[in-house]
Amino acid sequence: MKRDFLSETDFSSEEIRSALALAIEVKAKTKRGQCPTPMKGMVAALIFHKPSLRTRCSFEVGVRQLGGGTVYITDAEIELGKRESIHDVALVMSRYFDVICIRTFGHASVEELARHASVPVVNMLTDLLHPCQLMGDMQTILEHKGRIDGLSVTYLGDGNNLANSWINMASRIPMKLRIGTSPDTMPDAKILAAAKKAGLSEISVVHDPVAAVDGADVIYTDVWASMGQKDKAAEKQKALQAFQINAALVAKAKKDAIVMHCLPAERGREITDEVMDGPQSVVFDQAENRLHAQKAVLIKLLA
Repeated sequence: MKRDFLSETDFSSEEIRSALALAIEVKAKTKRGQCPTPMKGMVAALIFHKPSLRTRCSFEVGVRQLGGGTVYITDAEIELGKRESIHDVALVMSRYFDVICIRTFGHASVEELARHASVPVVNMLTDLLHPCQLMGDMQTILEHKGRIDGLSVTYLGDGNNLANSWINMASRIPMKLRIGTSPDTMPDAKILAAAKKAGLSEISVVHDPVAAVDGADVIYTDVWASMGQKDKAAEKQKALQAFQINAALVAKAKKDAIVMHCLPAERGREITDEVMDGPQSVVFDQAENRLHAQKAVLIKLLA
């Protein structure tokens, strides 16, 4: 039976841990020039309806390192659900490809694509969730902290797909998760309710940035206005300016706290140069680990 990776919750806690261990193993082998090639003879479809640096590069490089090939497809080729039904696209692409990876806007479109495809579908990003980013982030935390269980994680900023993905992850890995945001930029209510109901982690939404970072092991942020929301940039900046990660705020967390950003960053807005380029930043480790964590996910799905 084929498996998809559309959400963090598509993997069990044990599968997430196993994938992270595999990502670290594959990373070490890759650096020795010994990356495994289980995708030899396979081809991945990479559908992009949003521009990308890390996602496109990490998936293209990752699939090739695993021995496979890629086909880059934009909205010019597939107006998903417009020029052709998602149902028909899924059936046709399943005849050509071994895995379909998609970065788009609506999460429901990805769910429908996966429902009709007979090959694994990977969510490279939607407006609702960004699970591949979270896998790379968890790998980075494991490398720097030596564990992922029981840490205090603070997400600051817009209640967007990254905030939702952190909440989902808290239903699989035990943590103390605080979402620091304004009352006008809250994360998805259904995802929050489901994660709280799971009862694995202590999850809270706070509107005071200092209270949010108190005792934090990990401080995380993202741009305040994501792709497709740039028209709301001024509005979001006004609502979230108190949640900027700067040296004064980082000083309120644990002394060995690490600072994370999924990139791209709008330096001087959600994070200052001093912090992003400072000794507590692991931002570019995150970017690198997207490559290896995604390879682990692909290996798991195609096993």
